[in-house]
Amino acid sequence: MSEPPAIGIFLPGPVRYAAAARLQEEILHARIADEVPDVVLQTQHFPVVTLGRRGRDEHLYCSPEKLQELGIDFHVAPRGGDVTYHAPGQVVLYPILRLDAGRTGSHRYLHVLEEIAIRTAAAFHVDAFRREGKSGAWTASGKIAAIGFRIRRWVTYHGLSLNVDPDLTGFTFMAPCGIEDEPVASFRMILGKKCPPVAEVMKELHSQFGAVTGLYPDRRTPESLDDIPALREIFQRFVSA
Repeated sequence: MSEPPAIGIFLPGPVRYAAAARLQEEILHARIADEVPDVVLQTQHFPVVTLGRRGRDEHLYCSPEKLQELGIDFHVAPRGGDVTYHAPGQVVLYPILRLDAGRTGSHRYLHVLEEIAIRTAAAFHVDAFRREGKSGAWTASGKIAAIGFRIRRWVTYHGLSLNVDPDLTGFTFMAPCGIEDEPVASFRMILGKKCPPVAEVMKELHSQFGAVTGLYPDRRTPESLDDIPALREIFQRFVSA
């Protein structure tokens, strides 16, 4: 049986950021070695502050120790971008893709991720847009999607986060994405009682990923990977960890 061109996996969340980072690293190495197809992960995280490899400490307003006291993890991530916050109610999308002629280059790939976020927001009547010189997706109420990724040997990992209904107070501990005096928004802030469930947004994000990239990942669970042994083994280690 031939492998599908891409696999989409929704991880029941929330998931610890460190565990998701290890999972991405394993899939990344397997994708570089052509042992697995492209994989697109979606999940939510327990509260965590992450600092990108080019992030600046002064953009974090309290110490990692203080964050721990507040029940918020802290990690330095290998992705691009600066400091950001993840929490339940925020969807994260981690595409682990081999770039091809249609998605080559970091600038083009950034545009792809922004487009996925903007179209997903539009599906729920949230008007999101790009801003010159600033990455991500923005609304009149503030930034609603952050983007930070890395490309290693032409395979991408990490990706984007989209604020559906998280507790936004976590963003007050930082200058999100290194940008001071800019508000952060969510679907809940903009839509109020009309805010969709996170599960609906995840499904729409999956659909928009396919529409923008043309990949249309085959949606799977970690238990349904028998036809891709290398990927099955990676997820078995993840689930048992």
